[in-house]
Amino acid sequence: MDPRLAKLLRIVVPTNRFYARKFAGLALDDWNALPFTTKDELLANQAEHPPYGELLTYPRDRYTRLHQTSGTQGTPLRWLDTPESWEWMLGCWRTMFEVVGVTKADRLLFAFSFGPFLGFWTAFEAANRMGCLCLAAGGLSSGARLRMLLDNRATVVLCTPTYALHLAEFAKQAGVRLEGVRCLIVAGEPGGSIPATRARIEEAWNARAFDHSGMTEIGPLAIECPANPGGLHVLEDDYYAEVIDGNPHAPGEAGVSRSETATMGELVLTNLGRLGSPLIRYRTGDLVRVDPNPCPCGRKWMRLAGGILGRTDDMIAIRGNNVYPSALENVLRRFEEIVEYRITLDRSSPLAEMRIEIEPSESGGSDLAARVADAIRDELLFRAEVAVVAPGTLPRFAMKARRIVIQQASRAP
Repeated sequence: MDPRLAKLLRIVVPTNRFYARKFAGLALDDWNALPFTTKDELLANQAEHPPYGELLTYPRDRYTRLHQTSGTQGTPLRWLDTPESWEWMLGCWRTMFEVVGVTKADRLLFAFSFGPFLGFWTAFEAANRMGCLCLAAGGLSSGARLRMLLDNRATVVLCTPTYALHLAEFAKQAGVRLEGVRCLIVAGEPGGSIPATRARIEEAWNARAFDHSGMTEIGPLAIECPANPGGLHVLEDDYYAEVIDGNPHAPGEAGVSRSETATMGELVLTNLGRLGSPLIRYRTGDLVRVDPNPCPCGRKWMRLAGGILGRTDDMIAIRGNNVYPSALENVLRRFEEIVEYRITLDRSSPLAEMRIEIEPSESGGSDLAARVADAIRDELLFRAEVAVVAPGTLPRFAMKARRIVIQQASRAP
């Protein structure tokens, strides 16, 4: 066993009630004998032991930070951190800033809401500790954020891919030219590693886009390197990463090695420095494919080709085809005329139907819907109803976008 894992278990298991119970009677020197941890388990534990559950290694008075997940897929998880765990996460961000080339000479605009989820909180504080000028743009309108960006000559922007596109669209409509930003660090959605989406962002900003991945419950975990766009390096100095295949795994089954890349797998993570509220063999729900080739940057960390490819729970089955939202986005974002879109999946009948609403720019053209439908049919092998809606119809998102609407069959009274 990796000595870092053995040390983690020695520290955590004796005093962490969640893992003491979960691992009771198991041989702690056999890593593959330890069961995975799931989000459903954590939610159930917090419901049974409110408000924070039992995943605390130390007494409650050791904890000084509270964050929670965004709750986009249900009840949010609450997460407590000790000062030591917080410092560890700041270290993760300092590593990622080093990878993308951020220095204390940079001026960083944080275009997120500074809400209770972890978001870019750790990035903000890590950059501040580095000596960067940090611009907190939470709670502002897009116009106010744009003025802050320009007035302070921001060089780096941190936001979601969706908001990067929205702010660029807003600037264009306002007749403002985006200048001075050399890179964007995007997270919260898979768009940063979707080729068509990242191309749109980079063209709109005339700047490099770097993808990043992190989760409130696990921490800031992966970053794209300048030398090899379209993928994420897992911070393996701070995380133990495994990838398991798409089949159900019984507790104790081993993960798939990084050389077995023919099949998409689920990323499983253990954070090595968040000792106050650790996660051991956590099934993230993120679908990834490990790149077996050496990265030109020279780093030996696991690289996820294409970044986060999707979620285990967001696959759409449509007329015998399985498709992930990221695949649809990659098709739609290649059409420069499309400003925004929304997908409605109607499951009210035995055969699911998909309707895609696209909001065009003024130069959309009368045949846009037909061209989009043809591209989906040719590349994803199913037919979708595509409809053009009027400019300004579809919602805009500052944080995680919710572009998929599910219509289920109504239940009989």
